[in-house]
Amino acid sequence: MEFGSFLVSLGTSAVIFVVLMLLFTWLSRKSGNVSIYYPNRIIKGLEPWEGTSLTRNPFAWMREAFTSSEQDIVNVSGVDTAVHFVFLSTVLGIFACSGLLLLPTLLPIAATDHNIKTRVKNGTDTTSKGTFSQLDNLSMANITKKSPRLWAFLGAVYWVSLVTYFFLWKAYKHVSTLRAQALMSADVKPEQFAILVRDMPSPPDGQTQKEFIDSYFREIYPETFYRSLVMTENSKVNKIWEKLEGYKKKLARAEAISAATNNRPTNKTGMCGLVGKKVDSIEYYTELINESVAKLETEQKAVLAEKQQTAAVVFFTTRVAAASAAQSLHCQMVDKWTVTEAPEPRQLIWQNLNIKLFSRILRQYVIYFVVALTILFYMVPIAFVSAITTLKNLQKIIPFIKPVVDIAFIRTILESFLPQIALIVFLAMLPKLLLFLSKSEGIPSQSHVIRAASGKYFYFSVFNVFLGVTLAGTLFNTVKDIAKNPKLDMVINLLATSLPKSATFFLTYVALKFFIGYGLELSRIIPLIIFHLKKKYLCKTEAEVKEAWYPGDLSYQTRVPGDMLILTITFCYSVIAPLILVFGITYFSLGWLVLRNQALKVYVPSYESYGRMWPHIHQRILAALFLFQVLMFGYLGAKTFFYTALVIPLIITSLIFGYVCRQKFYGAFEHTALEVACRELKQSPDLDEIFRAYIPHSLSTHKAEEHEFKGAMSRYQDFNAISAA
Repeated sequence: MEFGSFLVSLGTSAVIFVVLMLLFTWLSRKSGNVSIYYPNRIIKGLEPWEGTSLTRNPFAWMREAFTSSEQDIVNVSGVDTAVHFVFLSTVLGIFACSGLLLLPTLLPIAATDHNIKTRVKNGTDTTSKGTFSQLDNLSMANITKKSPRLWAFLGAVYWVSLVTYFFLWKAYKHVSTLRAQALMSADVKPEQFAILVRDMPSPPDGQTQKEFIDSYFREIYPETFYRSLVMTENSKVNKIWEKLEGYKKKLARAEAISAATNNRPTNKTGMCGLVGKKVDSIEYYTELINESVAKLETEQKAVLAEKQQTAAVVFFTTRVAAASAAQSLHCQMVDKWTVTEAPEPRQLIWQNLNIKLFSRILRQYVIYFVVALTILFYMVPIAFVSAITTLKNLQKIIPFIKPVVDIAFIRTILESFLPQIALIVFLAMLPKLLLFLSKSEGIPSQSHVIRAASGKYFYFSVFNVFLGVTLAGTLFNTVKDIAKNPKLDMVINLLATSLPKSATFFLTYVALKFFIGYGLELSRIIPLIIFHLKKKYLCKTEAEVKEAWYPGDLSYQTRVPGDMLILTITFCYSVIAPLILVFGITYFSLGWLVLRNQALKVYVPSYESYGRMWPHIHQRILAALFLFQVLMFGYLGAKTFFYTALVIPLIITSLIFGYVCRQKFYGAFEHTALEVACRELKQSPDLDEIFRAYIPHSLSTHKAEEHEFKGAMSRYQDFNAISAA
């Protein structure tokens, strides 16, 4: 990429961001758009503009984001969202402190050396083919081999590492406190009174599954055991319930159309309402609802009596009893009576609860193998696309585009955006696959699935995006030379020369992500257009309108790995090309601002795990730091620096630091500390309400009177009777 193309890319991205920010300022003040820009407030029953400013100043939203406190975030969006901001501010602090030393020291040191100019004269330049020397001169590529100037770059590796250790330790302590404060809350949370029990053995003859589990836990916890809810196989009843809910929506839609037009709507009974007999919609869906309710009640009785499984949620009368039970060994055999803390009711993945321990372990290893294959095979198309989307290689493969590419304006635009857009499109196809694979491991909760998918996505990004793109272009151009001379020193030289050569690509990639990515995030242009189209042409009821504007959550399964990729790129190039620190700081500072606004006004959390994502975030930041240290060890070695081995103590320190952090902090994230669980509540908990929170919708009654739930519920239903026992 030429220097002019880089400036065009950067300038165009900045202009687009400014335009999108001005659009946001204008559109968010329109009353017809409040459900797109303030849905969080609407759902909580607040006025959309309460506490905000309707000024024409396009930077007013920044002031509101800056003045909001961490407690505001916790109150509005929960602890998980607050922890995400701890992550953003921690990374921002690492890069800002690193940049304070690296930018004023390394840039002049690199700029005053003459390695690139010498190599260009000798015809051996491999950095950017002599076309990007303005920025290459500010990178480590301009440092001559064996130069004493390399001491400064070695010192920079130490500085970045030490700063990272400091901020990560501080952040881990802060998040631990944040989690403890949330769990010590005086408010009643159902999951704090429950444990999840799996791998139950078969009941003795003459006992049902629920009688067996009741007697087992009542014997161990005679004073604090309340009742149990045995998991059931719900696939059939879920389908009936989903059909029933669909019929209800269609009936409400038909009634709304009838009220608006004074005409009874009709539909055909065949496939998709396109073929078959024409009937009155209101009468037709009313009849289907009545039939479905009858089927649902029949299936509910069958499920609760005959389809019990070897898993259950067990409830206790106090938080301390539940927390203690969740971290206790209940059986000498590890594959029987395995107990964990219960997730929130909305998080439970019922179909995974009956999977046995060793089956879960086997599934986990199989999924890891599948993910490894996916990483390897996905690298092929990404590397191929990365290689061919450089204009030089593209013209070799598609010669007839040369006349178009020769037009200066088109050439500049293509060079500026084509490779980066191709990479973003490829990455967008992956998250659903990783979520499916993670769920297939037998994980019991939605938040755990998202953490698992996030981890897979991170390693995928590192191997395929960072390493794949770094090596792809060089391999594409030198594969013939490697085939002719497959020596180890040539491969090492290839790895060394690939890093600085890809720096310009990643500078543009990061700029594209923070300017256009966060510009679209803030302006919400695409959700706004989709909402108004649906509202005008498709939505007939208030429920359909709400479904059209409902924003969802922050999508941690893709957002966290995306941020981690930028972190990894910035880490790995922070010393080789220190200018990338400016882009990394801009990305995370702009992200902090934009997402602060979105968290306060837009996104609605779909679950709460009280910061359990943080240990995974911490581990992956350390993995990025470890990769940075290893790459610097290799690159300093490629520069034939005699003291390269001094990087090894840093690599060992990173491993020790990760181990110490895990031993000190992780236990409080895996389990709830008893000193946290023992805090007093505002009022005595309604244990029956806590119990009912875990009953799935498909097993809830559709009549005024309640079901007995004799099959799945414990017979110990009276709190006073248990207290007296």
